[in-house]
Amino acid sequence: MKTDIILCGVGGQGILSIATIIGEAAMNENLYIKQAEVHGMSQRGGDVQSNLRISSNPIDSDLIAKASADVIISMEPMEALRYLPYLSKTGWIITSSAPFVNIPNYPDMEVIKADLAKIQNVIMLDIENIAKENNIPRSANVILLGAAQKALGIEYEKLEDAIRRVFGSKGDSVVEANIKALALGKAAQK
Repeated sequence: MKTDIILCGVGGQGILSIATIIGEAAMNENLYIKQAEVHGMSQRGGDVQSNLRISSNPIDSDLIAKASADVIISMEPMEALRYLPYLSKTGWIITSSAPFVNIPNYPDMEVIKADLAKIQNVIMLDIENIAKENNIPRSANVILLGAAQKALGIEYEKLEDAIRRVFGSKGDSVVEANIKALALGKAAQK
């Protein structure tokens, strides 16, 4: 088993939480894991990207080569396109459909959608809206993680367990909100 994942978005969207949950689930499966430092501006609104590599065999490098990422999980659609050169031919993009317009020349969403439509394996969800409709506005990132579950090759129950461990100290309501978010994302991946 080997899965190379690029996590991207903008600061404050929960990229690190997604990485922590995936990493916790992978370590609980006795898999090897390497994560590159977060690159970009980690403050709210700056672009953020991280490489996360999971394998049943030892991993030499924490960086993902061009055309070899199995999954790009993006909290922002333009950021998904930014890392497209790293996606393998059979890779998946799981992205939010809601733009985070933080630059004056942000591309037209129709152009972004047309570019994403050219890719074979794409899941695009309005995670912000799903989160608001389900009264879990702070868990949009975990909805995206739920949608990525199959592409990641990690059992759903292992991600649930990881959420319990990662958020357990924050209380039952936070854990349950994130378990609900994971389920909503999984249901939307179809």
